[in-house]
Amino acid sequence: MAGEITPHENLKSYYGKILASTKDLKTKACCCDGEPGSPAIRKILGSLPNEILARSYGCGSPIPAALAGCTVLDLGCGAGRDVYLLSSLVGPAGFVIGVDMTDEQLATARKHLAGQMRVFGYAQPNVDFRQGYIEDLHALGIGDNSVDVVISNCVINLSPNKEMVFKEIFRVLKPGGELYFSDVFAGCRLPPRLMDDPVLHGECIAGAMYIEDFRRLLTRLDCPDYRLVDKRKIALDNPETEAKVGMVDFYSLTVRAFKLNNLEDICEDYGQVATYQGTIPDQPHAFDLDDHHRFITNKPMLVCGNTAAMLTDTRFAKHFRVSGDRATHFGPFACGPAAGKAAADNDNPGGACC
Repeated sequence: MAGEITPHENLKSYYGKILASTKDLKTKACCCDGEPGSPAIRKILGSLPNEILARSYGCGSPIPAALAGCTVLDLGCGAGRDVYLLSSLVGPAGFVIGVDMTDEQLATARKHLAGQMRVFGYAQPNVDFRQGYIEDLHALGIGDNSVDVVISNCVINLSPNKEMVFKEIFRVLKPGGELYFSDVFAGCRLPPRLMDDPVLHGECIAGAMYIEDFRRLLTRLDCPDYRLVDKRKIALDNPETEAKVGMVDFYSLTVRAFKLNNLEDICEDYGQVATYQGTIPDQPHAFDLDDHHRFITNKPMLVCGNTAAMLTDTRFAKHFRVSGDRATHFGPFACGPAAGKAAADNDNPGGACC
């Protein structure tokens, strides 16, 4: 219909003109409780301009480990906080692409590029901010099998075409590459009409994915096993919003998924054993793959075939010794909580996008 305002246009207005900082948010669905916790990341955050920090909206800390030398893509990078964090973590041999559709957010991000490169001591920028839509990364010149890691912080829920977003993610990821993102998920399917409410949409509520539909979507895209890293129930703390959607439980989840062609739809036992060597930076004593796989340094651990693949066919391979193969099958593997149950298993309220 002529003159109809699209969801993208609503979002550009909301994040470009209505929200000047996290103080303008109406709910806690776009506001995480705290910053990433490692000393290295806290140090990098301390070097970032306050203007960038004030315009950062997110529901988690989707900064994975072992990023040195990687090419990383941040979907919905906003004012660039996570891009600059990644810039430091990947080092001068790595590269970070930040994608966003909002003029005002990108203007803030680009304003500080030269200064932040000087802070990091880089002779040449290892960051590129590109304006466009996360549903069409091809239009931004991001090629097939070109990215090691894709991150996103409370943005995919905003997309009106999530299937296209995930198709694009798996297109641009290299074989063995990783999707590591935080987002708002719902305990049931939300009425589509809520997407017409610009506040509910902009506050990361109306577009929240039903966790089981997310699982089904990844399965259709040949990713039958994703892993949950963190989960928290969201307290909206806004009576008007609760009156509209108070019948739905919302959760902030951090998820990792890999582009691997040998994953099975349940965990299978092949008698494989993995040992973490303690070599990932800032994680000398243990490494958490997900919410039920903590690898203690030098302690052998039985793993399913999918977990073994995630450790041997990805950038984590040099940090693990994995013995065994898939020559002999011993039946299903008792691999802890199923990812599809994640949202229902945690009722501790918390914030979820600043």
